[in-house]
Amino acid sequence: MKQAPAALLCAMLIAVSPTPGFAADEQTWTDRISVNGDLRLRFEDIDEQGEEGRSRWRYRARLAASGQVSDDVKVVMEIASGADNPVSRNVTFDGGFNGDDIGFDLVYVEWAASDNLTVYGGKMKNPLYRAGGAPLVWDGDLNPEGLALKYSNGALFANLAGLAVEERSSSSDSLLTAVQIGGKFSLADNLDLTAGVGYFGYSNTVGNEPFYDGSAKGNSVDLAGNYLYEYKDTEVFAQLDTRVADLPLSVYVQWVRNDDVNVEDTGYAFGAKIGSAKAKGGWEAGWTYQDVEADSVIATFNDSDFGGGGTDASGHVFKAAYAVANGISLAGTYFVNKVDRFQGTEHDYNRLQLDVQFSFK
Repeated sequence: MKQAPAALLCAMLIAVSPTPGFAADEQTWTDRISVNGDLRLRFEDIDEQGEEGRSRWRYRARLAASGQVSDDVKVVMEIASGADNPVSRNVTFDGGFNGDDIGFDLVYVEWAASDNLTVYGGKMKNPLYRAGGAPLVWDGDLNPEGLALKYSNGALFANLAGLAVEERSSSSDSLLTAVQIGGKFSLADNLDLTAGVGYFGYSNTVGNEPFYDGSAKGNSVDLAGNYLYEYKDTEVFAQLDTRVADLPLSVYVQWVRNDDVNVEDTGYAFGAKIGSAKAKGGWEAGWTYQDVEADSVIATFNDSDFGGGGTDASGHVFKAAYAVANGISLAGTYFVNKVDRFQGTEHDYNRLQLDVQFSFK
């Protein structure tokens, strides 16, 4: 899709404008629409053992509009760069100055059905809880498509989603059913625990091509390049939130296992994050260790950067950020990984990312 961003934004604003009669009489349509966006400029250096080093400049741009159609219904639309990849919105500076593609990254309706229940339909932000934001199962840029429900009652919460992954004309479709049940409990002053369990089950993977671009990315495939296994995952997660020297501190752990295979079936992540870089002068730092075996999860949808993207990798992720002004921050991420332990010859994979990030709303 190579349309001007301004034209797309105008179309988005018109689409999310509330229907007359739904909004309060004293409000205009501009009162019920909000616009936000962000731009990230990145320098990236990749050093993989046995391969020639690679350096590149990249960007990610997103522009979103949301409209309050009624008191309990909201429509959200977002356009983004790099929208041809489900787990990355990055665009590399190359192509001889050719124009870059953009597309819809979010298109969903959010309905507050009750004080306890919210329903989402369309291409939405990931409705599932990720302890510490760790990308063991889901990349942070992944926006799934389908129907989701988020329920909370006091300390307890539940997330349920039925998602469309792949529609096929010659064989059965692949769907994803996801369920999480957990709770957030106050253990003491400034000490909260969020913990729970989840299940993610894909249908019709065996004998079908890997999702998105046909690349296995660490998953086991047959001689024709099709999935060998089903993926029926059980997860356990926990996150402890507190404050140290008036700084927020989170410690988290996540474990996942594919119940349909007997080897290379497990993944886990644990780590910590301190501070916040949301306001001027704020800083944050974090560390995660992750081990994701070849067939523990669908490789298409977990971290696109860790180990080069996909499964069959382990190692560390170090992050830091500093807000030089409100809406402007500097950030860095360094991956120190081992890859191809099962599907090839184990070797080192290191990746450095240096970012300047701008956001507005």
